[in-house]
This record gives sequence, structure tokens and C-alpha cells, in this order.
Amino acid sequence: MREKIKEFLFRYRHGWILSYFLIYALWFAYLEQTVTRRFHVIHMAVDDYIPFVEIFIVPYLMWFGYVALAVVWFFFKDVQDYYKLCIFLFAGMTVFLVVSTVYPHGHYLRPRVFERDNIFISMVQGLYMVDTPTNLFPSIHVYNSIGVHLAVMHSDQLKEKKWLKRGSFLLMSSIIASTMFLKQHSVFDVITGCIAAIVMYTLVYAREWQISRRGVYRRREEISGIR
Repeated sequence: MREKIKEFLFRYRHGWILSYFLIYALWFAYLEQTVTRRFHVIHMAVDDYIPFVEIFIVPYLMWFGYVALAVVWFFFKDVQDYYKLCIFLFAGMTVFLVVSTVYPHGHYLRPRVFERDNIFISMVQGLYMVDTPTNLFPSIHVYNSIGVHLAVMHSDQLKEKKWLKRGSFLLMSSIIASTMFLKQHSVFDVITGCIAAIVMYTLVYAREWQISRRGVYRRREEISGIR
């Protein structure tokens, strides 16, 4: 039994990096408790033209499963892609924590009164109770959704799963939209989340693709030289 445990721990030793979630949870909880009233207000004019649509609570909450399932799947199926995804996610999440710490911020976009009463409204009210309208940018919902979709798109094991890639894109898009239609985030938070994702993409995925492409060209030149 002891040998099996040792074998299991050795085989999945790459799980150590997931301890970051504990650091993130503690740091985020601290920010939620300390950033309450005195903060810089985040707002863009376009925010006032975006309606509140409660049904978007569904994709918003699906984000938790979307990210968790991706991490778990790559954990067991592809260690290299798992590390890339974790680096992508954790780097952006750390930037978010640092920004929120040095620049306390929040918004006043949430509706004061709900004009309708349905199950989705009840779910939104529950969300509002546990999540304060502070610590907003770059939006982690936006950033992590893009990160998961990029991991899916760059996975060799999923390259033939076109239906999965399309589904991932639709879910990612709906999650991003949900942050604005639920008045959880300003458009500014979404933009900064996208910018952060683009920057990390160039570091985690695009750079490697360029190196691989150069390798292909060198190989072609070598073959041409032999001929």
C-alpha cells in the first residue's frame, strides 16, 4: 500500500503547483475584507448602455467548472500543456492581486432595484451577497476563460475535437459577455483582461510556435541541402 502511495505521489508530483490556489484564496479574501468603501471608481461611458440581463448568471457560474475541468483534464492527460495553462492562469491572477492591492478600486454599476423576480434574479442576488463590487481588473473571469480556450486550441490531443473547440469558444464568449450584462464588471475590466491575456499568450504560446516554425524551416533547408 505504501509503495502504491509513493508511486501515485511521484506520478502526479506536478500537482504541487496547485498550491497557488491557497495563496490566491487567502490574498483575495484579504482584499475583499479591506477594500470596501474607500476605492477608485472604475467606469466607462459605454457601461451605461449595457443592459442588465439576469440569464447571464448561467454562463457566469459555469466559469468555475470551465476552469476547474480544464486544469484537471490537462493534469491527467498532458503535463506539458497543464504547466502552460497553470503558468498562464497564475501569472494573470497574480497581476490582478497586485493591482488590486496597490490600487484599490470598485464600481457602482449594480442595479439598486430588480424589475423582475425569477430564479435567475435570485441567483444574481446570491452572487452579489458573496462577491463585492471591488477588485475588478483585469477581470479574472475574462482572463482565465481566454486562457482555458487557448489551452484547448493548442492541445495536440484535442486538435481533432472540433466540436469541443467550438463549444469552448461559445462558452468563453458567453462568460466574457456575462461579466458586463450582470454588472459585475466594467468594460474597462474586460479590456484589461483581454490585454493581459494577449501579453501572456505571446509569452506562453506564440513564442513557442515561432520557435517550432523556425525548426521546421531549418529541417526543410537541411533536406534541400541533402538533395
